[in-house]
Amino acid sequence: MRWMRGLAVWGAVLAVGVGVAPARAAGTAGEATEADLSYHGSAVMRGGRVDVGLTPRNHGPADVSDSTVRLRWSVPLAAGAQRLPAGCARTGRQEVVCRTGALAADGLGERIELRVWLRGRPIEVTMAVDTLWGGGAVDRNRSNDRQQVLVLDTGDAYFF
Repeated sequence: MRWMRGLAVWGAVLAVGVGVAPARAAGTAGEATEADLSYHGSAVMRGGRVDVGLTPRNHGPADVSDSTVRLRWSVPLAAGAQRLPAGCARTGRQEVVCRTGALAADGLGERIELRVWLRGRPIEVTMAVDTLWGGGAVDRNRSNDRQQVLVLDTGDAYFF
């Protein structure tokens, strides 16, 4: 009996170590919901100013009460206050996070539009977009909520 408990403990350690949780039956208390978040939009850069518009989407199967999208630039944001819309905050030298609000399964969220100023006047910047917090839901398809886009200082829209 003792060796069986030891085997169970090692199995649990191995499951945690490789990031695999034991399967649970649907509807079990404490079960995380599953949602598939993604973001699509565009970015335009002119003279160190980047205008970003993006729309969050939840492909389901469960609703998400709220989530947070993170935007990171390959160069630092300009010093001083950035005028960000409600629900968005600067969280680092090169990073802004924004609330998406509630996202119904198989539905679109409210469009998020923001403008940031970059330090200096770079001729190009890489912008990364990803989910920082998914409202407690498990997203098994992380490939569509992680985007990178190269934005050139041309005034053209670059889509992601």
